[in-house]
Amino acid sequence: METADADLGKMEAELRQWGTRLDNLLAMADLVGTAARIDRRERLDDLKKKYDAAEAKLAALKATGSGKREIIKGGVENAWSELAMAFTRLAT
Repeated sequence: METADADLGKMEAELRQWGTRLDNLLAMADLVGTAARIDRRERLDDLKKKYDAAEAKLAALKATGSGKREIIKGGVENAWSELAMAFTRLAT
């Protein structure tokens, strides 16, 4: 149980870091030229959707009992992977 709680704590911390990065990227998006702003904004909107999905999956995982965590864990891992890839794509 402690391992699961520690994992949840790490995931929450990582999600907060991603949230901070996302907020900074959204603030900086308005500083670039119009064409770049539109493209970047679309990518940031996609990233925000993935962030919200990961946040919702983590909340669902936290709300479940330990017996049902394995069922939800796959969805959380998938959302996490998609969010990480979205940040990577945005950086390139």
